Amino acid sequence: MSYSVLFVCLGNICRSPMAEAVFRDLVKSEGMESIITVDSAGTGDWHLGHPPHEGTRKLLDQNSISYDGMKARQLQDTDGGSFDLIVAMDTKNERDIQERLGHSTRSKVVRFLSFLPEKGIDDVPDPYYTGNFDEVYEMVKDGCMKILKQIKTEL
Repeated sequence: MSYSVLFVCLGNICRSPMAEAVFRDLVKSEGMESIITVDSAGTGDWHLGHPPHEGTRKLLDQNSISYDGMKARQLQDTDGGSFDLIVAMDTKNERDIQERLGHSTRSKVVRFLSFLPEKGIDDVPDPYYTGNFDEVYEMVKDGCMKILKQIKTEL
Protein backbone atom coordinates (compact mmCIF):
# COMPACT_ATOMS: atom_id res chain seq x y z
CA MET A 1 0.00 0.00 0.00
CA SER A 2 1.19 3.52 -0.74
CA TYR A 3 0.08 6.98 0.30
CA SER A 4 0.78 10.42 -1.15
CA VAL A 5 0.60 13.86 0.44
CA LEU A 6 0.69 17.29 -1.21
CA PHE A 7 1.16 20.46 0.86
CA VAL A 8 -0.17 23.65 -0.75
CA CYS A 9 0.33 27.33 0.05
CA LEU A 10 0.19 30.50 -2.02
CA GLY A 11 3.61 30.74 -3.67
CA ASN A 12 5.25 27.41 -2.75
CA ILE A 13 8.37 29.04 -1.31
CA CYS A 14 7.67 29.33 2.44
CA ARG A 15 5.03 27.23 4.20
CA SER A 16 4.34 24.32 1.85
CA PRO A 17 7.99 23.55 1.02
CA MET A 18 8.77 23.78 4.74
CA ALA A 19 6.00 21.25 5.41
CA GLU A 20 7.17 19.05 2.52
CA ALA A 21 10.74 18.96 3.83
CA VAL A 22 9.74 18.40 7.47
CA PHE A 23 7.21 15.71 6.57
CA ARG A 24 9.66 13.98 4.22
CA ASP A 25 12.24 13.97 7.03
CA LEU A 26 9.71 12.42 9.45
CA VAL A 27 8.69 9.80 6.89
CA LYS A 28 12.35 8.92 6.32
CA SER A 29 13.05 8.67 10.07
CA GLU A 30 10.14 6.20 10.32
CA GLY A 31 11.54 4.16 7.42
CA MET A 32 8.38 4.77 5.38
CA GLU A 33 9.83 6.60 2.37
CA SER A 34 9.01 3.66 0.08
CA ILE A 35 5.35 3.86 1.18
CA ILE A 36 4.65 7.59 1.59
CA THR A 37 5.45 10.16 -1.10
CA VAL A 38 5.46 13.89 -0.42
CA ASP A 39 5.33 17.00 -2.59
CA SER A 40 4.30 20.65 -2.38
CA ALA A 41 2.79 23.24 -4.69
CA GLY A 42 1.46 26.77 -4.75
CA THR A 43 -1.85 28.12 -5.95
CA GLY A 44 -0.04 31.06 -7.59
CA ASP A 45 2.67 31.16 -10.23
CA TRP A 46 4.93 33.99 -9.02
CA HIS A 47 7.86 31.85 -7.86
CA LEU A 48 7.85 28.93 -10.31
CA GLY A 49 11.21 27.17 -10.39
CA HIS A 50 12.60 29.04 -7.39
CA PRO A 51 14.06 27.27 -4.35
CA PRO A 52 12.41 27.69 -0.94
CA HIS A 53 12.59 31.15 0.64
CA GLU A 54 15.79 32.02 2.48
CA GLY A 55 13.93 32.02 5.83
CA THR A 56 12.63 28.51 5.20
CA ARG A 57 16.05 27.27 4.08
CA LYS A 58 17.70 28.78 7.17
CA LEU A 59 15.36 26.94 9.57
CA LEU A 60 15.62 23.68 7.66
CA ASP A 61 19.41 23.97 7.71
CA GLN A 62 19.38 24.67 11.47
CA ASN A 63 17.36 21.49 11.97
CA SER A 64 19.41 19.37 9.52
CA ILE A 65 16.42 18.84 7.22
CA SER A 66 17.13 18.49 3.51
CA TYR A 67 15.38 20.55 0.86
CA ASP A 68 17.70 19.43 -1.95
CA GLY A 69 16.14 19.74 -5.38
CA MET A 70 12.98 21.46 -4.18
CA LYS A 71 11.65 24.07 -6.61
CA ALA A 72 8.36 25.96 -6.53
CA ARG A 73 5.63 24.59 -8.75
CA GLN A 74 2.00 25.47 -9.27
CA LEU A 75 -0.94 23.24 -8.37
CA GLN A 76 -2.01 21.25 -11.44
CA ASP A 77 -5.43 19.88 -12.37
CA THR A 78 -3.92 16.39 -12.34
CA ASP A 79 -2.88 16.73 -8.67
CA GLY A 80 -6.44 15.93 -7.60
CA GLY A 81 -6.08 12.45 -9.03
CA SER A 82 -2.48 11.94 -7.96
CA PHE A 83 -2.54 12.53 -4.19
CA ASP A 84 -4.43 10.85 -1.38
CA LEU A 85 -4.22 13.91 0.86
CA ILE A 86 -3.89 17.57 -0.12
CA VAL A 87 -3.10 19.81 2.84
CA ALA A 88 -3.87 23.52 2.47
CA MET A 89 -1.85 25.86 4.65
CA ASP A 90 -4.74 28.35 5.01
CA THR A 91 -8.43 28.82 4.33
CA LYS A 92 -7.89 30.75 1.08
CA ASN A 93 -5.57 28.03 -0.22
CA GLU A 94 -8.24 25.45 0.64
CA ARG A 95 -10.88 27.40 -1.35
CA ASP A 96 -8.49 27.87 -4.27
CA ILE A 97 -7.70 24.14 -4.31
CA GLN A 98 -11.41 23.25 -4.32
CA GLU A 99 -12.05 25.73 -7.14
CA ARG A 100 -9.14 24.43 -9.19
CA LEU A 101 -9.69 20.72 -8.67
CA GLY A 102 -13.45 20.69 -8.18
CA HIS A 103 -15.35 18.56 -5.74
CA SER A 104 -14.90 15.42 -7.83
CA THR A 105 -11.23 15.11 -6.88
CA ARG A 106 -10.29 11.76 -5.36
CA SER A 107 -7.97 13.58 -2.96
CA LYS A 108 -9.04 14.45 0.54
CA VAL A 109 -8.48 18.21 0.92
CA VAL A 110 -7.93 19.50 4.46
CA ARG A 111 -6.52 22.56 6.18
CA PHE A 112 -3.18 22.02 7.90
CA LEU A 113 -4.30 23.46 11.23
CA SER A 114 -7.26 21.08 11.38
CA PHE A 115 -4.61 18.71 12.78
CA LEU A 116 -3.78 21.25 15.52
CA PRO A 117 -7.17 22.48 16.82
CA GLU A 118 -5.52 23.47 20.09
CA LYS A 119 -3.87 26.38 18.25
CA GLY A 120 -7.29 28.04 18.01
CA ILE A 121 -6.61 29.50 14.56
CA ASP A 122 -7.52 28.37 11.06
CA ASP A 123 -4.52 29.53 9.04
CA VAL A 124 -0.78 28.95 9.24
CA PRO A 125 0.58 32.54 9.17
CA ASP A 126 2.47 33.33 5.98
CA PRO A 127 6.06 34.19 6.97
CA TYR A 128 6.59 35.77 3.55
CA TYR A 129 4.55 38.63 5.00
CA THR A 130 5.04 38.22 8.78
CA GLY A 131 8.73 37.28 8.77
CA ASN A 132 8.08 34.85 11.64
CA PHE A 133 9.55 31.65 10.21
CA ASP A 134 10.25 30.24 13.70
CA GLU A 135 6.56 30.28 14.66
CA VAL A 136 5.61 28.61 11.39
CA TYR A 137 8.32 25.97 11.75
CA GLU A 138 6.98 24.97 15.18
CA MET A 139 3.44 24.68 13.79
CA VAL A 140 4.65 22.72 10.78
CA LYS A 141 6.70 20.34 12.92
CA ASP A 142 3.79 19.63 15.29
CA GLY A 143 1.23 19.31 12.50
CA CYS A 144 3.40 17.02 10.38
CA MET A 145 3.82 14.65 13.33
CA LYS A 146 0.04 14.47 13.72
CA ILE A 147 -0.51 13.96 9.99
CA LEU A 148 1.99 11.10 9.94
CA LYS A 149 0.37 9.53 13.00
CA GLN A 150 -3.03 9.63 11.27
CA ILE A 151 -1.66 8.17 8.03
CA LYS A 152 0.02 5.36 9.95
CA THR A 153 -3.33 4.39 11.49
CA GLU A 154 -4.95 4.42 8.01
CA LEU A 155 -2.23 2.21 6.53
